[in-house]
Amino acid sequence: MLKTTKTVIPDLHWLTDVSVFAVNRLPAHSDHRYYETVEEAKAQSTMKMRYSLNGNWKFSYTINPINRPAAFYQTDFDCAGWGDIQVPGHIQLQGYGKPQYVNTMYPWDGHNDIRPPEIPTDHNPVGSYVKYFDVPKHMENKPVYISFQGVESAFYVWLNGEFIGYSEDSFTPAEFDLTPFLQEGENKLAVEVYQRSTGSWLEDQDFWRFSGIFRDVYLYTVPSIHVYDAHIHAELDETYTVGTLKVDLAFLSSPVKGSKVIAELINSEGRYVESITIEPESTETSFSMVINKPTLWSAESPYLYKLYIQVFNEAGELVEVIPQKIGFRRFELVDKIMRLNGKRIVFKGVNRHEFNCRTGRAITKEDMLQDIKTMKQNNINAVRTSHYPNQSDWYDLCDEYGVYVIDEMNLETHGSWQKMGKVEPSWNIPGSLPEWQEIVLDRAKSMFERDKNHPSILIWSCGNESYVGDVLLHVTRYFKSVDSSRLVHYEGVFYDRTYSEISDMESRMYAKPADIEKYLTDGPEKPYISCEYMHAMGNSLGGMNYYTDLEDKYPMYQGGFIWDYIDQSLVKEDRYGNEFLAYGGDFDDRPSDYGFCTNGIVYANREPSPKMQEVKYLYQNIKLDVDQSGVTIKNSNLFVDTSNYDFEYKLFLNGVEVYQQSFHVIVGPLSSERVEFNWPSDVMKESGEYCVHVICKEKEQKLWAPAGYEVAFGQYVYVNTTKMDHRVTTNHPLRIVQGDVNIGVHGRDFTIMFSKQFGSLLSINYSGTEMIAAPPAPLFWRATTDNDRGYAQAFHSGAWIAASLARKCTAVDLNEEKDTVTVSFTYKFSIHDQLEVKTSYIVYRDGSIQVKSNYHGAEDLPQLPIFAVSFKVPATYDQLDWYAMGPEENYSDRSQGARLGRFKNTVTENVSGYLMPQESGNRTGVRNVSVTSKGGRGISISSVAEPLECNVSPYTAFELENAKHHYELPNVHYSVITVAGKQMGVGGDDSWGSPVHAEHLLKANEEMEFEFVIQRVNC
Repeated sequence: MLKTTKTVIPDLHWLTDVSVFAVNRLPAHSDHRYYETVEEAKAQSTMKMRYSLNGNWKFSYTINPINRPAAFYQTDFDCAGWGDIQVPGHIQLQGYGKPQYVNTMYPWDGHNDIRPPEIPTDHNPVGSYVKYFDVPKHMENKPVYISFQGVESAFYVWLNGEFIGYSEDSFTPAEFDLTPFLQEGENKLAVEVYQRSTGSWLEDQDFWRFSGIFRDVYLYTVPSIHVYDAHIHAELDETYTVGTLKVDLAFLSSPVKGSKVIAELINSEGRYVESITIEPESTETSFSMVINKPTLWSAESPYLYKLYIQVFNEAGELVEVIPQKIGFRRFELVDKIMRLNGKRIVFKGVNRHEFNCRTGRAITKEDMLQDIKTMKQNNINAVRTSHYPNQSDWYDLCDEYGVYVIDEMNLETHGSWQKMGKVEPSWNIPGSLPEWQEIVLDRAKSMFERDKNHPSILIWSCGNESYVGDVLLHVTRYFKSVDSSRLVHYEGVFYDRTYSEISDMESRMYAKPADIEKYLTDGPEKPYISCEYMHAMGNSLGGMNYYTDLEDKYPMYQGGFIWDYIDQSLVKEDRYGNEFLAYGGDFDDRPSDYGFCTNGIVYANREPSPKMQEVKYLYQNIKLDVDQSGVTIKNSNLFVDTSNYDFEYKLFLNGVEVYQQSFHVIVGPLSSERVEFNWPSDVMKESGEYCVHVICKEKEQKLWAPAGYEVAFGQYVYVNTTKMDHRVTTNHPLRIVQGDVNIGVHGRDFTIMFSKQFGSLLSINYSGTEMIAAPPAPLFWRATTDNDRGYAQAFHSGAWIAASLARKCTAVDLNEEKDTVTVSFTYKFSIHDQLEVKTSYIVYRDGSIQVKSNYHGAEDLPQLPIFAVSFKVPATYDQLDWYAMGPEENYSDRSQGARLGRFKNTVTENVSGYLMPQESGNRTGVRNVSVTSKGGRGISISSVAEPLECNVSPYTAFELENAKHHYELPNVHYSVITVAGKQMGVGGDDSWGSPVHAEHLLKANEEMEFEFVIQRVNC
């Protein structure tokens, strides 16, 4: 039975008292819904026994408790002149105070010299909320409760001047009994929200620091007999063929004799499966059903039964119906391997903050739907709720759509123990400090009780980056005592093996592939996951394949969770009233960790970033190993065959599709099948480059994708000719003019000009149109990526900036032959006397120019970011047509998800939306790219011997380098064409010190060369 509200005098000292975190708060319970009729339950209609208090509230904001309107809760206090605020919503995003982003340090670092559980007294923003309401007619003369689904970080509640209760823990519900204090007519609800409390020491997550009522608030009533808590155990025997559905019910009050409960189990097709009738005799009762050969739940096939629990009173009247979705599955640790329904599971996961670029963590059901559809469309099968319990709707969606969940309790104390990368134990929490035990354990209990019935949750997590000790050990033991159907996770035991019992798995953050292999080959006792890996900050995710390659190599490697899903950036206006996406520090928030909040594989507006291309490919469960004659289909799904997929293979010649064929094949789970192609006899007779694409598509519409949606692809490239010659022959001779300063090469409708003074190609004039806006020059520097910054690339390799900006032309050579003219420039650089680059331009009779650049380095030069030739053309030429790897940008260490084909975009579209301007838009495997005007006139860049890396951007590397936001970039005047033999990868093991893997670096002491051809297009 629920406890009635006790008369308590509220006290501000609770904010710093670790023993006070819940006053008059009702016990946590399952998040089940309940209805008055079976029809309402089946329709999942709006709950009549709930009444939303969302919407407009009166509001007052003060920066500290001293200045707050302390008596605002009293019935005679007039708040009509107050401002307004929307609930749910954050205070700081509605015109009061300002948001602050920090990562590990506490937000008051540098402002207040305090230790746990102290909190700042000079800056502890207080939000005073008032809501007036009338009790709905259907709730009159019934018990009425209030539910706050999420309030950050501590709050006091009054009703009609009477104190109701107090609660901490921002991310689980807090509920109170209002019944004794309700009155007829208008009621005054007053809520006082504090940003800082003891809970703030436990909520040092890597996120924006907000406060306020940011999740739903509603009143609810209950019927005369009410199931307050339901614990659903959908268990399987060891053969996975017999299911036992055990249900524990806790009633609000003891049912009257003659009351009964009828439970009916319905399958997903709506057919009756089993039922049971019981007569409860106390506030707690249980029943069970045995289901032979149940259809099992998994992310691949998220099959859900529906259990209808119907409660009748002693008169035989139906008073309550609970619809509960049921997923039969068995998750266990067998032979040191995590298994779902008997099969070894691999988590292809992502960490996810709840976030919206306009409303912060106050997200909507529509946001969640977009997130889960995006995950499913990109082969993501698991999510870690970093680092707090999410809204209940999210778990419902994971159940329904099929996503595995690590449910993480609201705990992180990173800044209390790890300082500037060093572990400093003077005031770490919670450790083994007994005074912190109950407040931490309360968070575990609140999460478990609410979320326990969701089949998608496979693992409970004891929080994130908090100092390990007895406190978390007791949390794990609690989870084990109440739930045998899930495992328990905690990463921090990696640092203190004394507490190995806390985690059922070895979990690490940002371990290098070699470190993981060392663990897996050294007699491991536990399976391995990376609870965070591939720090996806900015242009990142390079080398992800080194991790996914471990999946098939080591059975005890069971996947990982990318950090993270969505950029945490907020919409802000610049000084001219234009909206932009802001990061830490943009709100004058200090201290701040600036752009470190932008690590998403989707942008803050929920559009997938180019990085998602790699994720989708490396996470695909259907692997397509293609060669010229056929494809080997490897079905890595654990439970489903390929009967629900369509396959097709396409043949491309020089990027143009010449043949397509569909086929069907059923490949069982964890099986492979070879399919031979049925090529027509004459399809490959022409000379050129052939590419075979094989695509796996959804046969029918899914919840998350339309019919025909591509879920996997593979490709094979081969050449049926010798090196292609891009030049056009003509009999028109070349005319060479050797001026004092310039060398002119003239042909039919073109002039190519070289400058001995500037030491470069000066002009390409086709049919009277000048193409060169700035001469070509050697380029050794790319705009620093976030990962480059983390590795201090500018410190290690900054000399290449100088080499890119200034050079000395030491020789100009002219060589005339029958059909060609060659002009060569040799360059020296101040950073090293042995460094030399020679760029040669061979002009042909048709006006095409073959460019060859040779690099001669030295032993003691710093690591080289890129070796390229870069030049500008007028911005009129902004239409791009690629024959390259794409369609999204790609780099040497992030190109497995790219495919060879023809793709189109524009120069401005080629700049990716990473929050801080940086290198983006590159393509590897470039055979050809045309840069033309909307009218189709311009030039093309074509490879000669080996495919190139190319980028076409509105900005130079140095313009990008010097801008911290996109609005700081100059107006667009040019298209900057950068042609590289090669550039270094983007990396991604982490963003604070890990270099790019060695095989994706350029060695500055080695000889390098590359070639390309410039040709006119429709000029």
